[in-house]
Amino acid sequence: MTGAARVKELFVYRDLQREKLFSEMVSLMERMEAGPRANGPKEELCANGPELRADDPSAGPRASGPKEELCANGPKLRADDPSAGPRADAPKGETPCGPGLRADDAERLRSIYCGCLADLVEMAGAYGFEGNLWHAYLTYLLVNDENAFSTACEIVGKVEGSINEIARHDFAILQKLYAWDFSALEKKLGVEGMRFVSAYRHVNEQSKTFNKRIRDRICSLAVSLAQARDAEEFMRDMVDFYHEFGVGKLGLHKAFRVERTEAGAQIVPIKNIAHVHLDDLVGYEIAKRKLIENTEAFVSGRRANNCLLFGDAGTGKSSSIKGILNQYYDRGLRIIEIYKHQFKDLNDVVAQIKSRNYKFIIYMDDLSFEDFEVEYKYLKAVIEGGLEKKPENVLIYATSNRRHLVREKFSDKEERRDDLHTSDTVQEKLSLVNRFGVQIYFGAPDKKEYQQIVTELAKKNGVDMAQDELLAEANKWEIAHGGRSGRTAQQFIDYLLGRR
Repeated sequence: MTGAARVKELFVYRDLQREKLFSEMVSLMERMEAGPRANGPKEELCANGPELRADDPSAGPRASGPKEELCANGPKLRADDPSAGPRADAPKGETPCGPGLRADDAERLRSIYCGCLADLVEMAGAYGFEGNLWHAYLTYLLVNDENAFSTACEIVGKVEGSINEIARHDFAILQKLYAWDFSALEKKLGVEGMRFVSAYRHVNEQSKTFNKRIRDRICSLAVSLAQARDAEEFMRDMVDFYHEFGVGKLGLHKAFRVERTEAGAQIVPIKNIAHVHLDDLVGYEIAKRKLIENTEAFVSGRRANNCLLFGDAGTGKSSSIKGILNQYYDRGLRIIEIYKHQFKDLNDVVAQIKSRNYKFIIYMDDLSFEDFEVEYKYLKAVIEGGLEKKPENVLIYATSNRRHLVREKFSDKEERRDDLHTSDTVQEKLSLVNRFGVQIYFGAPDKKEYQQIVTELAKKNGVDMAQDELLAEANKWEIAHGGRSGRTAQQFIDYLLGRR
């Protein structure tokens, strides 16, 4: 068995066959490798080649059957199968198109092939790939395939044992797909298309699906894999990539959300994220320094604390979290956003990430609880207090406008008169916030700080306005739009840019 036909022998990379584009291209390759036979024995029924008989997908040739099902050539195809090659006694209407292909069969295969090439071009537009798009696509599948071999390499690099031998076996098969020559297929189908995608130059330089560094690394890896001299060199290139960048969605994306499915909680990549940097946040130097120090310790493998960013609205709490992600992403930091109603899924989420070679921040934006909401009690146990030890690669960062997260009222004092142990009631309210070892305050800026923020944002965005006029208009804006804050300043600058 040669080349594409051996794809069925894959072990750890067997899931690649589930990809529609991959399976279609491999089927076309198999069709070419099988080739037509000039004269087959009439007793042999054409059960299947790369395409299977409808009445028995697993059947091989049967020993007996009606003569109408006999066919003299084609790769074991039934005569009544629309994909069958021309028979020796074929009616004159069945005009051959290439060796062993009828005109209607060639048209169908040509349509499949052109559709595959179109999908490759669409992929290049979405991900920013260039060069040989067939090689880039195969490489994309390999770097996304989470299996026993790839996840082990992600953690320790080169691995030993039986899994290593199995992976080498798979890579020997996959290497042939990189080296496959499409010229014979295109000649047989009467189409010319591979030349358009074998030296492709992308037009979407700003593609945000992948970080540019990873996108470029995938493209360069595709070149290396195509040039690999043997399966050993092919495997070495893959191991290096897995160890440096990781594998699958967690390795190739920055941020994620949680979705509930029938199979449980699923971690889903967020592909369009705000590219905010901490330098974009004017002021709040002390708050930013505390946040950086805690995160730096975390990604460096040192002890770090869960972190609560609290304070006035619009002061940059959420922007700071986004800035931290972009600053430390290259060092393995990932963020998973989760909402209050999803706290019941926290254990499932942690179970999926605790053994991965990344640092994860579980991010809860605008976290607060009303009196009737009891989810905070569940969150307490998840953060700290359950029997299971919290993984060392997971922290929780939250933002809130409330210092203590749980709503407190003056009437609570009246209710405490009826409590035998009033201190217990207070401790119940404070026990959640106390589980955040680092608490960072973001206060509303005073007038001078607000004007500094406006001035810096105007300079960064190229707003050409006299300083006195700029500040006077900014003061009018904040009075009419909810007071001084970083958000108000940004909205004012956006307003000025919109008037151009």
